Amino acid sequence: MIICGVELAGSDAVICLLGLEQGRFTLPECKVRKLSLKKNHTREDLLQFQASFLALMTANGVTKVAIKERMPKGKFAGGAISFKLEAAIQLISGADIAVTLIPPSSIKSTLAANPVPIDFTDTGLKVFQENAFLVAYAEHMAK
Repeated sequence: MIICGVELAGSDAVICLLGLEQGRFTLPECKVRKLSLKKNHTREDLLQFQASFLALMTANGVTKVAIKERMPKGKFAGGAISFKLEAAIQLISGADIAVTLIPPSSIKSTLAANPVPIDFTDTGLKVFQENAFLVAYAEHMAK
């Protein structure tokens, strides 16, 4: 099963694909590291973002998308644009892809119970993808 971990930051959806087959983790080859929403944030821009995201998921055989939840209020509140991106991902239709939101506290507790078996620097991913990787890992371990 391949899970796409997503961290929403500003108008970007940072992604990381993580597979788990027979107890072994794999990082499927994916040249796309993030998808961005155009600056205008029009309906057409959101539909284009949604279509691009869906195409990427189907091309890579992703069956589940896990999004790191952002707080609606407070010091660590998410921006309005990131909530638009979240809604666009959650409302994807035409494919059999499940979308879940994972609170940061759940990610932290899952990582405490099941530490990542390798150092992040050994994955070959970019530094900005670390949170997306941890979201995908936590979703695999939550099962």
